[in-house]
Amino acid sequence: MEQGKKRITLAGTAETELEEKRSRFIGYAAPVQDEKEAQTLIAQRKTMYKDATHNVWAYYIDSGTHARYSDDGEPQGTAGIPVLNVLKMSGATDLCVVVTRYFGGTLLGAGGLVRAYSASAKQALDAAGFAYMEEFSVLKICCGYSEYQKINIQLAGLGAMQDAAEFGSSVEITAAIETGRVALVEEMVREVSAGRGSVALLRTEERASQGTIDE
Repeated sequence: MEQGKKRITLAGTAETELEEKRSRFIGYAAPVQDEKEAQTLIAQRKTMYKDATHNVWAYYIDSGTHARYSDDGEPQGTAGIPVLNVLKMSGATDLCVVVTRYFGGTLLGAGGLVRAYSASAKQALDAAGFAYMEEFSVLKICCGYSEYQKINIQLAGLGAMQDAAEFGSSVEITAAIETGRVALVEEMVREVSAGRGSVALLRTEERASQGTIDE
């Protein structure tokens, strides 16, 4: 992922249910990292609902580089494609949805199936919620006891997330901040500590930005 680049994916997993003319539609949405994880999730849902009439699924990974779907026995174009379209239109990536159907005895017709599967997929996505993911730099900040409190307050003001603090001969803070804001932390520590403190990069990793986004 390019420095500073954000992506949108699901904030968590969710299972929802709706009924259409006595047919039950159980929607399940989850973030996935790759096709292997998506296929594992699909297999788990099929096993969980092996008595269902259909287990329709779709996943959308790496901004569409890997996009697959299955109607699982429903008429072609009435189930898998509508679910995949909901994933595409969400603006998110790296996500998978499985919609399980228990037939209620009344045929819905092609249009009814499209609407029901689309609605179930969207309901599951909305319940899971969306989040921005971006590259964070995890830093080790060394400072004196007299500077710790002020640096701690300043870190919060810069939007950094403190992971840990160790108190020995000096204070060692482990904190994460968006990679593009590391220079601000370095400047702040230098000013607060009069040049005595230090900032070292431990690693970079992807994390959810603080707070989720509204759709």
